[in-house]
Amino acid sequence: MDAAKVLVDTNVLVYAYDRSEPEKQKRALHVLDACAETETGVLSTQVLSEFFWNVTRKIPTPLSILDACERVQVYASAWSILDITELIVLEALRGVREHQFAYWDAQIWATARLNQIPLILSEDFSDGAIIEGIRFQNPFLPAFDLHVVLA
Repeated sequence: MDAAKVLVDTNVLVYAYDRSEPEKQKRALHVLDACAETETGVLSTQVLSEFFWNVTRKIPTPLSILDACERVQVYASAWSILDITELIVLEALRGVREHQFAYWDAQIWATARLNQIPLILSEDFSDGAIIEGIRFQNPFLPAFDLHVVLA
């Protein structure tokens, strides 16, 4: 039986390149490696776009445009990437209305929901919450273990 898929949110990717947060960087790298090794990690076009923006402008030591482009290309070729469709946008709007998500968080939730991905790894949601079958786990909490979460 295949392991369940996991949608990895932007903050996990960004922390992997943020040297100002060494503990979160170490945890992010571990989570990304585990997702790659188990072939459970999934990204969206939204995550790749936000990643590029954040690592070139928002972290204390930003990546160069060229380095960030190379990282996006590596993720795009090595990971499953989900497109943002009009149905995801409409579902995200429902998430804003019915669950009071911020829009970009709603779009992450809608992407997972409409692609039947039961787990989102992010620090932006309430850890352990389950909304319409989608579970949120914060991979930066000390007790987090991806192998346990996937079991």
